Amino acid sequence: MKIENRSLSVTSEELTKLTRFFQNTFGNTSLAIKPRPRITDSAELYAGDEFLGIVTRIEDEGEISYDLSMSILDIDLED
Repeated sequence: MKIENRSLSVTSEELTKLTRFFQNTFGNTSLAIKPRPRITDSAELYAGDEFLGIVTRIEDEGEISYDLSMSILDIDLED
C-alpha cells in the first residue's frame, strides 16, 4: 500500500500558531515563523534576524504535521 504525503500551503493562522509554539517550547520570544517568497508549502524559522531552518507543512491521510529542517555548519560547532 502506497502512502501519499502531500505538502500544502502554510496559512497565516498556522504561521501565528507555529510562532507561538516555538516561542513557548524554547522559551524564546525572538523566535518567529515567516512566509517564504514564492514557496507556499513551507515557512522559515528565525531567531531575531538569524535564519534557523525550514518548517514544512505535511498532510497525510487527513492529518497535518510540520517538519523542521535545520542545517548546522561545522564552523558553528567550534568554540
